[in-house]
Amino acid sequence: MQPLLHREAFLERLRKQEQWDVLIIGGGATGLGVALDAAARGFRTVLFEQHDFGKGTSSRSTKLIHGGVRYLREGDLGLVREALRERARLRHNAPHLVWPRLFVVPCYRWWERPFYGIGLWLYDRLAGKGRLGLTRRLDAVETHALLPTLRQNHLRGGLAYPDGQFDDARLLVHLAWTAAEHGAVVLNYMPVEALMGTRSHLEGVVVRDLDSGERFEVRGRVIVNATGVFADTVRRMDNPNATPLIVPSQGVHLVLPRRFLPGEAALLIPRTDDGRVLFVIPWHGQVLLGTTDEPVPNPELEPLPTEEEITYLLTHAGRYLEPAPTRADIRAVFAGLRPLVQRGGMQEDTAHLSREHVLLVSRRGLVTVTGGKWTTYRLMAEETVDRALEVGGLPHRTSPTATLRLHGATRHVNVADPWHVYGTDARHLRRLMEAEPELAAPLHPRLPYRMVEVVWAARYEMARTVEDVLARRTRALFLDAAAALEAAPAVARRLAAELGRDSAWVNAQLRDFVALVRRYVPDLHTHDPNDTSRSEQTAPRRD
Repeated sequence: MQPLLHREAFLERLRKQEQWDVLIIGGGATGLGVALDAAARGFRTVLFEQHDFGKGTSSRSTKLIHGGVRYLREGDLGLVREALRERARLRHNAPHLVWPRLFVVPCYRWWERPFYGIGLWLYDRLAGKGRLGLTRRLDAVETHALLPTLRQNHLRGGLAYPDGQFDDARLLVHLAWTAAEHGAVVLNYMPVEALMGTRSHLEGVVVRDLDSGERFEVRGRVIVNATGVFADTVRRMDNPNATPLIVPSQGVHLVLPRRFLPGEAALLIPRTDDGRVLFVIPWHGQVLLGTTDEPVPNPELEPLPTEEEITYLLTHAGRYLEPAPTRADIRAVFAGLRPLVQRGGMQEDTAHLSREHVLLVSRRGLVTVTGGKWTTYRLMAEETVDRALEVGGLPHRTSPTATLRLHGATRHVNVADPWHVYGTDARHLRRLMEAEPELAAPLHPRLPYRMVEVVWAARYEMARTVEDVLARRTRALFLDAAAALEAAPAVARRLAAELGRDSAWVNAQLRDFVALVRRYVPDLHTHDPNDTSRSEQTAPRRD
């Protein structure tokens, strides 16, 4: 199989191409969405990401493709309708990566079922033909059957409604694949160090390859800033006096063992002490609990959860689940930053800042897109490319992405199969495993991954580090941080063999990964990364 996501081939094209039509900074959901949209319209497109695709916000979501039921309470009907329309499109375009999930809202007071029922009735209507099903009322017995660990004292019943779930980092990889299939160059580990141009017009960027240190001056007709919470940093490269636009907001998630939610339905906690909505969701064999919404002063690539956020989530989950989860039950904790946009330049409570996206064009022609949410990434990209074509003096061409199937899309999806996130590529992994039987070895007894996925990530998905493999090509770090740490030595050795690295590289990778894991479980007892005794345990084979 010929790899399309091939870093050396991309670098060679970068050396030969004198000018690009659309140049994109940022390799998250928005940036890769823009790259796909521009390339699918036939424009010469190049994208640069400072770290790995989705290292920041885009791999740290609540894993929902949804309209956002809480936005109904805030009166954002337009945002909800728009997101539900995009949910239907994404479900069609990437059925291997977006699947339905039933959510249950438990009701303990007499007025809650009619009150929440009205909102969910409206949610159904706003979805129109794209709805995944209809909301239905549940009595107490039906509610407990769907959520066996739900607290039963005073339970009156509930409401069940369908919504969308997905794997964010895997969707990013498939966006990169699809963009490459349409001719785009997408490069990770290529930070933009400067913008080039005159006082009146931007002409390109200076980028550096972190692997080799090689610098490139890359020229483009139009430059798109799609860097999320780092948008202001790029805006200040263009104009050092740019008014701050972004208010970063931190959202923390906890990952718990499946026993806390053993059924297939998800729990929606309709109101917290501070008026938020929380989700408790089955995800890849574990349970995801989130999220918080706290302003932070400065964006970071690896934000750190606070003790207060962890306690907040455990406290609210404990009011609904029996037994209540404790800190000792946490398999992983991760934080993501939302790029919320200030209205009128005024600081506001981040929970009430709009999730709608904004488009800005600077005096020198830098197109900045920020804000928004995962569900609407495609629409954001379409609108951004429309505007970028105007700024760059490029011919208008209609976007095809509303119905464009993403790489790997297949009609035959079995969500119970852990490899469904590869779509049609799953057959290639199986052939690779048949050709090299040792690749069938599980990475860890508590993880649903095999060594063949490490090889696939290195050869076909531009994975460059142990973190890339265990955090984003697989979701091991997010599912069970301790298990990911124990799997890391074997992963590092195999990745080194694939990338032509030496033992010093392996040791450096393991040191870096140990430090990273401590941020996902701050009180985790870490062992010697060169001690492989626990990482070589066997697990049941997965066919």
